[in-house]
Amino acid sequence: MYKKLLLLVICLSFIFCGCGTKKTIDDDLSRIMKQDKITIGVRTDTMPFGFKDKNGDYAGYDIDIAKIIATALIGDDKKIKFVTVTASDRIRKLITNEVDMLVATISITEPRQRILDFSVPYYAAGQAMMLPANSDIISLRELSGKKVIIVYGSTSERSIRSSIPNVNVIGYKTYDAAYQAMKSGVADALIADDTLLYRYTLNDPSLKLLPKRYSKEYYAIAFRKDEASQRLQIRVNSVLQSLQSTGRLNRLQEKWGISD
Repeated sequence: MYKKLLLLVICLSFIFCGCGTKKTIDDDLSRIMKQDKITIGVRTDTMPFGFKDKNGDYAGYDIDIAKIIATALIGDDKKIKFVTVTASDRIRKLITNEVDMLVATISITEPRQRILDFSVPYYAAGQAMMLPANSDIISLRELSGKKVIIVYGSTSERSIRSSIPNVNVIGYKTYDAAYQAMKSGVADALIADDTLLYRYTLNDPSLKLLPKRYSKEYYAIAFRKDEASQRLQIRVNSVLQSLQSTGRLNRLQEKWGISD
């Protein structure tokens, strides 16, 4: 009888140990470290946050953040697999496990928090209005009944519909496509994060950016809303908090011309 009980205890120990080991292996952080590779979703249409340089390499503020995280997790930013995402497909690519996280100018919003988890913020932006240089429009209220361009999947899509009555919203998949449409006279205004519009108005005197900001948008790194991502999120938060406390985050913003 004693031997049978002892055998049962040993079997149960193997079962419970196996379950515990499996949970650790399935954890996102453990998997990344075991594979010695991390897959990160980034934008290439949001200079200076994410873009391709003249050599075709990924570059920008978000890219630098992603490289720092990869180095902290697996010791080498060369071990990143970058996956290009857009405002409209980035959440799908994260949820369907095509990427481990998003470092892709994604801001924290209440609807997104229902389906995603976020890191601590690493940048604060604000929604702004871009217009033809000769436009007389000076406020959101004057856009009622007019045509306004947004980028699908961005926070401006939701806010513009709720704050302006009778607005005719025209959507595009990328900021470059939205900019070209604005240039060709498709709409009266384009609304997006100020940081993503600066590069157009700085290089194009036919367009202007109004000084007023209509929101405060906090960019953060997005994770799947899953227990398996929690340790990864905690580790990334630690990296970002270190960047903030040492002043390195500010220096990166100065490097890319996005500091306050």
